[in-house]
Amino acid sequence: MSAAPPPLAAASGADLLLWVAVPYVCLAVFAVGHVWRYRQDQFGWTSRTTQLLEHRWLRWGSPLFHLGAFLVIAGHVVGLAVPDTWTEAAGISEHAYHITAVWAGSVAGVAMVAGLGMLCARRLLTRRIRLGTDRSDKLLFPLLSATVLLGITATAAHNVFGAGYDYRSTVSVWFRGLFVLQPEPEAIAGAPLLFQLHALTAFLLFAAWPFTRLVHVWSAPIGYLVRPYLVYRRRTAPTTTHAAGARTRSAPGSRRAA
Repeated sequence: MSAAPPPLAAASGADLLLWVAVPYVCLAVFAVGHVWRYRQDQFGWTSRTTQLLEHRWLRWGSPLFHLGAFLVIAGHVVGLAVPDTWTEAAGISEHAYHITAVWAGSVAGVAMVAGLGMLCARRLLTRRIRLGTDRSDKLLFPLLSATVLLGITATAAHNVFGAGYDYRSTVSVWFRGLFVLQPEPEAIAGAPLLFQLHALTAFLLFAAWPFTRLVHVWSAPIGYLVRPYLVYRRRTAPTTTHAAGARTRSAPGSRRAA
C-alpha cells in the first residue's frame, strides 16, 4: 500500500503561490528589511511623532489604537500559535474559548478601529500633518486599515452574526505549519474568503513593516526601567542684599574720590 502524498503534492499551483510562496517571501523581506533598515537608517528608526502639530485627536486616537492593537495581537498569538488541544488541556473548553475570543476580540478590534480612524482623520484633515506624510505612510495606513477592517469584518460576518467558523482548525494549522517548515496550504484553501484576504494583507503588512514607522515597535525603552536616577539641582538666585551690593560696587562713579 503506497504512502499518502505529502500535502504540498496535493495543493494546486495557485494555492502554493498564495499560501506558501507569498508568506515565505514576506517573512524573508521582514527579516532582511529590518537588518537593512537598522544598518542604513538608525536615525529614522522612530515613529516620527507629530504631537507638536496637533494633539487633540492624538490624545484619544493614539491610546485607543495602541491598546486595541496590543489586545488584538495577543489574541492572534493565542488563536494562531496555540493549538486547541493545549487550551483544552488547560481546562478551557472550545465553547468558552470561542465566546471569550469573539467578544473580547470584538471590543479590542472596535477600539483599534476607532483609534486608527482618528489617526487617519487627523492626518487627512490637518494640513501641516498631511503635507508631512511621506510615501511609506501612504503605503502603511491603507494597508494597515485594510488588514484591520478585514479581520473585524470576518469575525463579525462569521462568528458574531453568522453560524460560526472554527479558524483554529484551518487557518491556525496553516499558520503554524509555515514556521515549522511543514506548510499545509490546503488547510487555508477552503477557508472563507474574508479570512483568506485578512491573512494575505497581514503578510503584506509584514513585508512593508521594516520600511515604515512600524519599526518603532522594536524600540521599547526597556533600559528606562533600570537606568539610574538623574539628579537635578535647583540654581538659587542671589539674595537681595548681595545683589544690591554687587550693583553698588559695579555702578559708575561708585568709587570714593582719592
